[in-house]
Amino acid sequence: MKEFSEQDIERIENLIDHDDRKAAVEELRDMHPADIAELFQTLNLKQAEWVFNLIDDKEKKADVLMELDEEDRKKILENLNPEEIGEYIDLLDTDDAVDLIQELDEEEREEVIQHIDDVEQAGDIVDLLQYDEDTAGGLMGTELIAVNENWSMPECLKEMRRQAEDLDDIYYIYVVDDDNRLRGILPLKMLITHPSVSKIKHVMEKDPVLVKTDTPIDEVAIDFEKYDLVAMPVVDSIGRLVGQITVDDVMDEVREQSERDYQLASGISSDVDADDSVFAQTKARIPWLLIGIIGGIINSVILTGFEAQIAAVTVLAIFIPLIGGTGGNVGVQASAIVVQGLANGRLDIKNAWKQIGRECLIALLNAVVISSVVLVYVLLTQSHMYAVAFAVAASLFCVVIFATVFGTFVPLTLEKLKINPALATGPFIQITNDVVGLLIYVSMSTLMLRLVPLS
Repeated sequence: MKEFSEQDIERIENLIDHDDRKAAVEELRDMHPADIAELFQTLNLKQAEWVFNLIDDKEKKADVLMELDEEDRKKILENLNPEEIGEYIDLLDTDDAVDLIQELDEEEREEVIQHIDDVEQAGDIVDLLQYDEDTAGGLMGTELIAVNENWSMPECLKEMRRQAEDLDDIYYIYVVDDDNRLRGILPLKMLITHPSVSKIKHVMEKDPVLVKTDTPIDEVAIDFEKYDLVAMPVVDSIGRLVGQITVDDVMDEVREQSERDYQLASGISSDVDADDSVFAQTKARIPWLLIGIIGGIINSVILTGFEAQIAAVTVLAIFIPLIGGTGGNVGVQASAIVVQGLANGRLDIKNAWKQIGRECLIALLNAVVISSVVLVYVLLTQSHMYAVAFAVAASLFCVVIFATVFGTFVPLTLEKLKINPALATGPFIQITNDVVGLLIYVSMSTLMLRLVPLS
């Protein structure tokens, strides 16, 4: 991967400013498509289009398109006609081609597909577009090598050579029966050690790890990690081989999902980047900020009814931030553990009550420690204010219990409802725990002031 220094960027911008096409072509010729895509991030749209048009290899231009960020790619595509886009799609693997076409509107999609010269490629793309993009079918490509289980090794080698001509990479050789149902995988080692075997089915590895077209992407990623795979076959509902997913596609999807989850957990309601417009970023941020304002208003209403107690015992106000902060932190910790467990497959929604029980035990231990520490602190610093000390300690005990159980229960519920559980690690938990924590503190303080003398 090339690292662009300020001097490199200045040199390229100078070539653009002076319209030095010959020197720019030489500069770009040995650059990897990913490096060119990275270069685009430092250029404005006009400069990026100038550079893109100078790339003299159409296949390389197609690869550059796929390496670009979605927003940068969209800007380039807007200035290409359907025929040009079709030419680039012709040079891409089907999974990349589908990703690119999905970024176009419906009308433009149909027009682009009509300009794809390779009829088989166009047919594969149309088939893949029918799958949900968040499933294995939406992630897979159709480029692979498949051999029949009844072939001899010489027949297999001959067919492999023919199929390999159109492939950039070969990961596995898939073995199918006469109905194209997946039967196994033929390791490349077998081609060397068993050159004269009568039939492939005698040396193939049976029962390979596979996924169905409707398998969610997060489950696909778990299987890749679990079995240390570089590629995985995809079959339809009756076991016919329809494609394969490669590890680079999974990594890209996992990265994108992680970015979306991080933004969601931070209270950003839609996918945005640092260079998106002010309006787009404001639109993504404002919903949870407004909800936070509503939470703050609810807190102010609760405190209005608590004015008399605070006026009488002003020290009660000192511990309000402690109650809210502790509840928020505990809730986010609990929800983060659950979300992580759901993401990596170590936590099954079917065993939800087991996890809730475990978290209740953890909550109890944390509550005892936290409330005891604060009780001692208040007794030492607020001389003989036993009501305040017991109110703060008891409130913290209850808040920690509630926040932990709530932080565990919410992501499990969201997962059950097919809603992204990462939502539970963000402002939703913080705001809810703030409001509930304050209610607990107000109620507990009122009760303790009645039961326990101030000094």
